[in-house]
Amino acid sequence: MAVKSLVKLSAYYDSVTLMLVARELTRLPGVMDAAVVMATEANKAILRQAGLLTPQAQAAGPNDLVMVVSAAAEALDHALAQGEKLLQKKQPESAALAASPGFAQSYRPRTLAAAAKANPQANVAAISVAGRYAADEAWEALHRGLHVFLFSDNVPLEDEVRLKRYAQEAGLLVMGPGAGTAIINGVALGFANAVPTGAVGLVSAAGTGLQEVTSLLARHGAGISQAIGTGGRDMSQAVGGITTLMGLQALQEDQATEVIVLISKPPAASVTRKVLDQVSRSHKPTVICFLGEDAQSLRVAGKRGIWAVRTLEEAAQQSLALVQGEAGYMPQEEIAAERVAELRRRLQPEQRYLRGLFSGGTLCYEAQLIWRERLREPVYSNAPLDEANKLPDSTRSQGHTAVDLGEEEFTVGRPHPMIDNDLRMRRLLQEARQPEVAVILLDVVLGYGAHPDPAFELAQAVRQARQQALEAGREVLFVASVTGTQGDPQNYWRQVQLLEESGVILCPSNAAAARLTSRILEEHG
Repeated sequence: MAVKSLVKLSAYYDSVTLMLVARELTRLPGVMDAAVVMATEANKAILRQAGLLTPQAQAAGPNDLVMVVSAAAEALDHALAQGEKLLQKKQPESAALAASPGFAQSYRPRTLAAAAKANPQANVAAISVAGRYAADEAWEALHRGLHVFLFSDNVPLEDEVRLKRYAQEAGLLVMGPGAGTAIINGVALGFANAVPTGAVGLVSAAGTGLQEVTSLLARHGAGISQAIGTGGRDMSQAVGGITTLMGLQALQEDQATEVIVLISKPPAASVTRKVLDQVSRSHKPTVICFLGEDAQSLRVAGKRGIWAVRTLEEAAQQSLALVQGEAGYMPQEEIAAERVAELRRRLQPEQRYLRGLFSGGTLCYEAQLIWRERLREPVYSNAPLDEANKLPDSTRSQGHTAVDLGEEEFTVGRPHPMIDNDLRMRRLLQEARQPEVAVILLDVVLGYGAHPDPAFELAQAVRQARQQALEAGREVLFVASVTGTQGDPQNYWRQVQLLEESGVILCPSNAAAARLTSRILEEHG
């Protein structure tokens, strides 16, 4: 096989278009592999790992588009020409919209102004454009009196602060930037899941954290009043928790909300004080999950009305107990010790390490917290708990490693891993080839806008990886959790079944999966 590339200077296409073009290229006769990405350093490192980095691609800059094909020599030029034709076509609609009855005939505004004119009753603008354009669109929406759901990432911090301060004065919410999920008046925004209406209201600075908690609640029969995503930087010192505090106050005044849940990575100390002060003004019970924060100190500081928990799983269990009028909750049932010992016996002595490949940043963070308490050796990551454990190269693991594939370094010029499995499947096969790897942990996140059938593709990659390991004389264990509900477009139970049939061990939550992987390795090696 030969490799050839095409570089288009300063060419921007949305990441979904790039994903679809790459998939079409891999289906052409004689083509073994293909990639169509922006030439960021992270993407070039991934191309290098896949054997697709040509000198031309290496020389390209982060604003340049790179198309690379690995194919039989006689098919190379044809494949690249076909790729150019595909790029020149109108950017495709998403699968969900394309499948909607009558969508092709409906009017689709091309500007925010036209959309507002066509829908005068709307009061929320959902914005998902390249980060460099997102702030301008958000300003236009705010000036029109619209709340903003800002899905876009790569938005400068100073723009976020200015937008949120203006919105606060105008009595408007800016959810984001990088707000992956929200459920407002029963309408799912971003990657939200299909959940029933109910008494639990949430404010979250963590998109997949919000999905995990709402999905766990839904699977146990509890519904959601409102779920407000704030963006991951909202609880920082610079932003000051503006959207979190506005959302918290709104839920305290909302008659349909009986229990409030707050979710975030550890906030700035000043923001924590503001949040606890706001919580103390309300009689409504509030469950706080500040991942990594000392739960006991929060309970003491809050004085009353606070149930501080350590994991997303506990947040769901505690809020469920409060809605049902119970004093506490029962821990999740763990896999029996005999089963864990049997799994451990399948490993070779040199298989000492785990690798977590996450599409959800909050789930990656939660797993690291659990592993830090349970494993003797540190866990390295591109999004580490401690900077001392930061991976020097995000494309190469070392020791115990947790990789957040949704970090901005991986999503510039490439679809988010909740939309496109390609990067994670490549990394999965790469990790399974390492003789020291014992366990690979995956999160599978369902919901609107996510991949229509993620388990189907991931199961194929797992089978291939397990076969490669068996041929090398060892077994690699795969553990996963599925964040989602039966009402999601992907069908929760079908996703679970597909993974189990491929040999993956399924756990009921991300926290349970992290505990299981650590139990397997705690006494091994």
